[in-house]
Amino acid sequence: MLDGEGPANVKLADRTRERNESVMRLHILPTFGAGSVADVTTARVRGWRGKLLAAGLGEPTVVKAYQLLRALMNTAVDDELIRRNPCRIKGADRYDVPERPVLTVAEVFAVADSMAPRYRLLVLLAAFTTLRFGELAALRRRDIDLEGLTVTVRRAQAELQDGRLFDKAPKSAAGVRSVSFPAELLDAVSHHLEQFAAPGREGHVFVGPQGGQLRRSNFRDDWVKARKAAGVTAELHCHDLRHTGNTLASTAGASTRELMTRMGHSSSRAALIYQHMTSDRDRAIADRLGVMIRGGGGVASASPGEDAEGT
Repeated sequence: MLDGEGPANVKLADRTRERNESVMRLHILPTFGAGSVADVTTARVRGWRGKLLAAGLGEPTVVKAYQLLRALMNTAVDDELIRRNPCRIKGADRYDVPERPVLTVAEVFAVADSMAPRYRLLVLLAAFTTLRFGELAALRRRDIDLEGLTVTVRRAQAELQDGRLFDKAPKSAAGVRSVSFPAELLDAVSHHLEQFAAPGREGHVFVGPQGGQLRRSNFRDDWVKARKAAGVTAELHCHDLRHTGNTLASTAGASTRELMTRMGHSSSRAALIYQHMTSDRDRAIADRLGVMIRGGGGVASASPGEDAEGT
């Protein structure tokens, strides 16, 4: 566990195992649980997959189930229980991700201003630093540099099916990063730290309504209301703020490598993982985003209304 945070016995593998066990129990064993692996034919796999899709199961889940079944059959091939893997359906191991909505700067601020005040900054940082929800939920006060205008990602929050929260290390070295935010957000960041963040250097920047750790369930209802109040598409997910921020940064002149660094993405070429852009260039990207905020009607003040939530 990075920084020794979270329960010592909780690992990222726990969450992956839970997900795989759920897919196995719900979508694979009912069809293939009885009999021998030799009874699993390509025709049966094709029929099984077709029934899952016809039943309305989401395509990502169907793809996951197919990938898991194929992995199991690969093991059977390795163990010489069968001669070849019956999971040979072209294209069944992937799906096309539909194009996600991209907000304008004005729409980003409209959604942020419609949120409960304690969540306003989360929306702004999601859009203008492209941090993931889990990365934002795991931020501590010490991760915010008000002088350098940066936010540093050291960990990301994850939630197990039993509701336990823990902080995990980023998936790759590229995930640990400092991202510059526009100077136009400084007042909003300072205001949030004064009014809503937990105390102490290790206090969470974003907390739930009762002061506990932020959960997606805490956030979701308010997000849906704010999205409706702002008049943006009902298809907008919170994660789309990251897509919006990536698009805006690209418009601001960020190169592909700079976007990858800013978003915490790894390259297929290992050398690029360690090839970081300079802080001056990252600062320039954030400054260009600030120009877009001012030109797009964004409110740069700490809060659009009262100083504290509910007052």
